[in-house]
Amino acid sequence: MMTNETDFLIKLKSGDKQAFADMVTVYQKTVINICYRFLLNKEDAEDVSQEVFIEAYHSIRDFRGEAKLGTWIYRIAVSKSLDEIKKRNRKKRISSVGKTLGIEFISNLLVGSERPDKSIEEKEGYSMLLKTLGKLPENQRIALTLSKIDDYPNSEIAEIMEVSLTAVDSLIYRAKQNLKAILNQNPPE
Repeated sequence: MMTNETDFLIKLKSGDKQAFADMVTVYQKTVINICYRFLLNKEDAEDVSQEVFIEAYHSIRDFRGEAKLGTWIYRIAVSKSLDEIKKRNRKKRISSVGKTLGIEFISNLLVGSERPDKSIEEKEGYSMLLKTLGKLPENQRIALTLSKIDDYPNSEIAEIMEVSLTAVDSLIYRAKQNLKAILNQNPPE
């Protein structure tokens, strides 16, 4: 498997099929999860994740190593997921996450006191949260999803999104404010 990233990259760039298979093994689950959080459909996420690895396979020779290999792959996953959303020209819907999930869970998400994937996956309202996140402007949704759901540090989010660290902080702050505004419009009963 991957012992030294530099040696591993040399194998990948030379077309070593076993190195590519190892790369897929290491990153596949995370890539599918990233795609799912944007596409909200398991089959679509699996399809797009295949496209991610095809793109990685075809582009690996151009990878300059300015970011970690994982960051580069995750950036492709975000980009491919957004391309799929644009291709479908999906309309954003679902008016109230507060009624479905309850205000306490949302406040925990916004302040970051718990990892959503530990408790939310058992809740029926998981897809409702993701659909509500879909109401946010694209960059805010990406930053908040990578931060609060995927638990990436802001520095890595900045690399994935190709923006400054200050921009990431601002996007996450504005995303939280927008989610609070949605909840204030539709408070839980």
